[in-house]
Amino acid sequence: MRANGGDFTAGDVSPYTGLVDPLLHMTEHRPWPLPSGPWVMKQIWHDLVFAHWPVSNDILRDLVPPLLTLDRFGGQGWVAVTPFRMSGVRARGLPALPGLSSFPELNVRTYVTYGGRPGVYFFSLDAANLPAVWAARALYHLPYFHAAMRCEELDGAIHYHSRRQGTAAELIASYGPVAEVRIRDNDSVEHWLTERYCLYTVHRGRVYRGEIHHRPWPLQDAHADFMVNTVPQAAGIGLPKTAPLLHFARRLEILIWPLRRV
Repeated sequence: MRANGGDFTAGDVSPYTGLVDPLLHMTEHRPWPLPSGPWVMKQIWHDLVFAHWPVSNDILRDLVPPLLTLDRFGGQGWVAVTPFRMSGVRARGLPALPGLSSFPELNVRTYVTYGGRPGVYFFSLDAANLPAVWAARALYHLPYFHAAMRCEELDGAIHYHSRRQGTAAELIASYGPVAEVRIRDNDSVEHWLTERYCLYTVHRGRVYRGEIHHRPWPLQDAHADFMVNTVPQAAGIGLPKTAPLLHFARRLEILIWPLRRV
């Protein structure tokens, strides 16, 4: 049985393992029920930092497609720069393939709503895996870019370097946690910024939603030093000079559903 009361369907059972994925047993925290139909991809995200800055609503309105409604917390829009690395990336029914299943990724995002469901809108996504870039552009209509990237942990900090191929879009940063894991209150800004279970993209004048599922974010307060951060500028976003709101997550498993027109 699902935790939200519905029966598991045949689509929930993995043809690769023959088992229901354990993530599907925990759904009480979701703002709406699990999507219909089977998930198509699984990923594990590691050593992720959310670096959030408040950004003018006027700036965001010019950069986000007008079909999507800007989402605000306390009347304020936000932009995140989010570096991390992935492992165990695999399509449903297939094992993780060596050389294709583990790589760094970096995204720049803001928050939108459509049809009453809050989600994420990406200005850019950089990845060190060229086949993944091609697939995400073709199947999810997302602004993925190929980048030379490195992510390693040294002396208790994550050291991250990304430079987009053929451009000056670059990130050089070090970051890490400064407190224990704490699940945030539902009315907190941290919950509002991170507990989002879909992405939106607009392709040929139509809105598409990509649903995801995961456990609640295991957030830790964090520190970060951004030596170079020109990736938002490449998307037309000028970040304020103020210090960002920082949160770290060591590991989170993600299930992804197909992109659907809404």
